Amino acid sequence: MTEAGENAGTGETRRVRVVLVDDHRMFRTGVQAEIGETDRTGVEVVGEAADVDQAVTVITATRPEVVLLDVHLPGGGGVEVLRRCAPLMAAAEHPVRFLALSVSDAAEDVIGVIRGGARGYVTKTITGTDLVDSVFRVQDGDAVFSPRLAGFVLDAFASTDAPPVDEDLDRLTQREREVLRLIARGYAYKEIAKQLFISVKTVESHVSAVLRKLQLSNRHELTRWATARRLV
Repeated sequence: MTEAGENAGTGETRRVRVVLVDDHRMFRTGVQAEIGETDRTGVEVVGEAADVDQAVTVITATRPEVVLLDVHLPGGGGVEVLRRCAPLMAAAEHPVRFLALSVSDAAEDVIGVIRGGARGYVTKTITGTDLVDSVFRVQDGDAVFSPRLAGFVLDAFASTDAPPVDEDLDRLTQREREVLRLIARGYAYKEIAKQLFISVKTVESHVSAVLRKLQLSNRHELTRWATARRLV
């Protein structure tokens, strides 16, 4: 059996350049300690980011082979990072590939990032060895999923019973969806700000953006819209 990062049959050590995107610094530190010993794993962590803007800046500057991307991030979530990095993913030479690494196994999170262009989705229960293996597989262009999610993803995309894409909902960023749900559940702006660790002014901005994108007039219409789609 070859070591992680070693080419079978040649003994040559492979290297993969990785950017870590997660808004929890301690988690990034843990991942770096687990997989970032380049001589042992072949993984070189070339950058880190804690929100969408930082992620786009670091990824554009470093052009890694693989980005380990959390789904829930300040500034619009992993889906927004994917949207803004679409040209890098589509590059004919040296494309940047994304592997979602999240605590969430919610259907909308998995499907959202895969639809956005990620090559796989693994949960944070993954071992360091398996994560290194997943990174190299994604670098090679493979699709990688945690075992429990693989069947679900196949069913979601292959089933004729799968719900149609909601184009209206797809216009919203991940953060806007979070605010939408909380508004629809009757939370006040202050409560939403506290729960999402953002300012009341930022909540107001998100609500305005949601109303504009969905062509709604007020939070009562927004609540009816969300309830009709069973988002509450």
